[in-house]
This record gives sequence, structure tokens and C-alpha cells, in this order.
Amino acid sequence: MPAVDKLLLEEALQDSPQARSLLSVFEEDAGTLTDYTNQLLQAMQRVYGAQNEMCLATQQLSKQLLAYEKQNFALGKGDEEVISTLHYFSKVVDELNVLHTELAKQLADTMVLPVIQFREKDLTEVSTLKDLFGLASNEHDLAMAKYSRLPKKKENERVKTEVGKEVAAARRKQHLSSLQYYCALNALQYRKRMAMMEPMMGFAQGQINFFKKGAEMFSSSMDNFLSSVSGMMQSIQEELEAEVDKMQVSQQELLSVDESVYTPDFDVAAPQVNRNLLQKAGYLNLRNKTGLVTTTWERLYFFTQGGNLMCQPRGAVAGGLIQDLDNCSVMAVDCEDRRYCFQITTPNGKSGIILQAESRKEHEEWICAIHNISRQIYLTENPEAVAIKLNQTALQAVTPITSFEKKPETSCPSPNLKNLETENDTMGSKSTVSIPATELIAAGTPIQFDIVLPATEFLDQNRGSRRTNPFGETEDDSFPETEDSLLQQMFIVRFLGSMAVKTDSTTEVIYEAMRQVLAARAIHNIFRTTESHLMVTSQSLRLIDPQTQVSRANFELSSVTQFAAHQENKRLVGFVIRVPESTGEASLSTYVFESNSEGEKICYAINLGKEIIEVQKAPDLLSEC
Repeated sequence: MPAVDKLLLEEALQDSPQARSLLSVFEEDAGTLTDYTNQLLQAMQRVYGAQNEMCLATQQLSKQLLAYEKQNFALGKGDEEVISTLHYFSKVVDELNVLHTELAKQLADTMVLPVIQFREKDLTEVSTLKDLFGLASNEHDLAMAKYSRLPKKKENERVKTEVGKEVAAARRKQHLSSLQYYCALNALQYRKRMAMMEPMMGFAQGQINFFKKGAEMFSSSMDNFLSSVSGMMQSIQEELEAEVDKMQVSQQELLSVDESVYTPDFDVAAPQVNRNLLQKAGYLNLRNKTGLVTTTWERLYFFTQGGNLMCQPRGAVAGGLIQDLDNCSVMAVDCEDRRYCFQITTPNGKSGIILQAESRKEHEEWICAIHNISRQIYLTENPEAVAIKLNQTALQAVTPITSFEKKPETSCPSPNLKNLETENDTMGSKSTVSIPATELIAAGTPIQFDIVLPATEFLDQNRGSRRTNPFGETEDDSFPETEDSLLQQMFIVRFLGSMAVKTDSTTEVIYEAMRQVLAARAIHNIFRTTESHLMVTSQSLRLIDPQTQVSRANFELSSVTQFAAHQENKRLVGFVIRVPESTGEASLSTYVFESNSEGEKICYAINLGKEIIEVQKAPDLLSEC
């Protein structure tokens, strides 16, 4: 017998849109079969109940048998034998039309009853299991919605445990109902073929046994045909029994899994996170704005395809594009009272979509996968190896953080900024660096990842000795930011990090600082960046908040002793700031930025500003120009 398409029991727990789509095909087939069975039963009951109109009834039955071929079943494999058999039986019905007037009892036992049993037992069972499956799915959705609404700030372990148990129970119930429903639909594909032929076998045998003229009407060829049909039904029955046994074994194996499979976030303390993912799929909650301050959350199936994030609602045949992930940024965000939320930001800095994962592991893996995709690793020849190599490089570049403390007050331009201290045992240097890294940056130097100092503190810091006279008088010296400048160039940059260095005699210190800042961000999954406008003038470098237009930081151009763009990544740029201390010495700090334009343009602007300063120091040269 040809193979029959069937539902895979392994996909019952996954409950993906693809599995749902395939399930809808089987449900459509079952609905078509139910309609056809009801029509066939009506035809047989007419044969049984209308002895006086037996001729018309058998004619309708003959037509109905031929109609099976026109039903256009969604799953039609294995129906060729059924169609050819029904065609032959249709001819037999026409020949035996006049002999069926006394077959009421025989027809009731061998023709009508099997169809009624098939409808009441098999089709009703499928319909009942479909309703149970729908109820279990709804209960699981309600349980997941309740679990997703667990508060993040005021977390109640007892409530969390109870809701987790409800989710696990709902998942197990849905899994059990889906397995039973899948098995019933698979078995129906075999039973429907027998159910179509068994009543007709009884019908034909009744004709042979009841009429004395049966011997004359049924030739040996008819006997051989009935024998072949009986053998075919027996083979189908054997296939069905073997398939049922196999599905029962698979069902027991799938139900024997650990309870943790059904419990979300069961390994929240130490999840096994795969940070090398280049593809990811699963259900996420998508936040939709319904008003100025109101939002709703929708649970949808998301998956990555190349450099795109796709979304596929349940029951949809295919997914649609939600977000282009190339060159985008992703970071964890605090969102209302929901946990495990993250936001995807477009390359131009606009806020994108906000999604919620169901567990800490899923949350971290989604962020890592999107971050890997945004770097376009998937376009390389061996993307998996590249992702693993990049993560290994990050792991080897810095020692994992063992404690988080505030940086003590040092000579950094902004001593109140919050710093993350990284304890480094050893620091490897690139083969291209001629000076050892230990001579450029001291081991264990903390890295600052954001500029968070309030604008007023920046202004006070840059004023120095400038103060307000309580008698209403003001000093004559104007604030440097208000002075006329021969140079003003604006660049859009994102602050990546800064750290203290030991020397400013070479640009290698900038490259080493870039390496350590990027490696630290990769190893600690710090994807948040602060976007600013970098104003380069002939007096200073100013970081301006793009929304408030308030200066975040101000550096005298004369204090910039080194500046350089990255040799490979042209969008990375850094500069060294020398700040004098009260002890007579000077502190050195390197600041690393990512620019929307080439870093060489920023370096050119800084160099031009320094040349203007030199010219202004020599009025003779300026007058000659």
C-alpha cells in the first residue's frame, strides 16, 4: 500500500504555526469525510427504509459511490484503490437494483450498522478530541498570559510557583490532548478507507446469501474481486494496528520527559545560554501601543531568516517581515511590570519593537542571536565558526567580572560617573601592537560604559574657579562654549567606553583601549549605547544631548594629545585626554566612540582645530595669511 501522510507526534508539544497549519489540513479532511459519511449513511438508510422505492434508492447510492472521487480530499494518498473499488460497486448496485426489496434485515446488519458505528465512534471521537484540544489550548494560553503578567518588582515566590505549576499543568494537558488528537486523526486515514468499503462488502455478500439467483448473477470474477477487496481491507487493518502500536510507543516516550520541560524558567539561577546562535525561533510577547499611555501585549511566533526578524501568527501559512536586523542594536529594557523585555533599535537610532521572552534563558539567547545577526556574520562562508571564534576572542580578551563596584575618585574628567570594574589577571595583545599592552594600560583598569553625569555637574566641573557673585556682579571671563570659533563641525556618535591609560606617546594606546572596551562589551553582553552629537570646534570637543541640546561633557582641544580611527573598523574613533592634577602630574584617559560616518573625518576635524590653535598662538603667521 502507498504511504499515507500523517501528523508527527513529536510536534505536539512544540505547537508551532507549521504544525497548526498541517493540523488544519487533517481537520479539513476529517470535516469532508464527516460530510461524506453522513450523505452515504442517508443513502443506505433510504435503501433500508424504502423497500418500495428500492430501485430509486440504489440508484442514488450508486451515484453517491461515484461522488467519492469528486470530494477532493486534502489527503488523497491511498484512495486510488477505494475509488476504483467504489466504481465497480456502483455497477453492481445498478445490476442488483431489482433484487433488494427483501433485504431490510440483511442491510440493517451488514450495511447500515458499520457506517453508523464509524460515524458514532470514530468521527465523534475525532470531534470530541478536537473540542478537548481547543479547550486545552485556550487554558494554556490563559495560563501563559497569567504567567507573563507576573510582576517584576514585587515578585511573590508563592504566587510565581503556583502560576508556574498552572502553566506546567496546562502544557501537559495540552500535550496529552494534542497527542490523542493527532493519533485519532492519523488512525482516521486508515479507518475511513475501511469504512467506505466494509458496508459495501456486507451489501454484496447479502446479495449472494439472500437471493437464490445470486449464483447466476455473481460470477467467479465477482468472487475473486470480493476476495481481493477483503484482502486489501485486512492489509489496511494490519497497517493500522502496527501504526497504532508505534504511535502508542512514541506517545509514552514523549510523556516520559522530565516535568521541567513544561515549566518555564525552571533554570533561572544558572541557565545554559548559547551565545553563538545565528538563528532563533519561538513565541514572544509583542508590545502594541493602543493609545498615548496604554499598551497591549500579543503572543506571536517569531523566527529569524537571514538578516530579518519574521513573525507568523498561529494558523498563518507563512510569516511576514517585522524588522530588518542588519546593523541594528538590541538591549534589555525595563518595561512596565513585565520581565525579560528587550528592544530592537534601527541603525538610524529610532526605537523599534519591544518584545518579551518567557524565561531568562530565552531572553539572553534572543539578545545574543539578534546581536550576532546584526553584525552580518550569517553572510560569511562559515557563520557558525565565525560566531564561536568571536565569542571565544571576547572571552580571552578580558577576565569575567567577579564584582561590581563604583570607581574611586581619580583624575578621570567625570569622577562621579558610574564605572564597572573588571578584574584582569592577564591581558593578551594583538600581534600588530609593537608595545606590550601592560605598558599602555594597567592591568585591572576599570572601564566606563556610559556617560551619565547630569548636565549641571558637567557645567560646574568645566567652570573651574568661575563662581556667581552674591552681589549680582559677574566675572568678565566668558564661558568657553560661548566664544566665537573658526571651526564648528557636528558628528553623530555613540559612546562605547573610556578607561585610564598609562601613556599618550603613541596611537597604539587608542587601539588597545578600543580592543579592551569592545571585548568587555561582548563578554558582559552590554549592548546599550549613549548617542550624542560631537561638536568639534577650535577650542573644545563637546558632547551634546541630541534631545535636550545640553552638553554632557566638554574637553579642551588643547588637552587632546592623541586621536586615531580604527585601522579596520573605520567607524571606530578614539582620543586621549590629558588632565593635570594637583600633585603636578597628569592623568590620561582614552575615550572610544562609534560614529555614523568615518572616524577619519572626526580625526581630520580635530587636527584642523589644533592647527587653528597653533596659528592663533602665532599672530605673525595669522597676519601673513
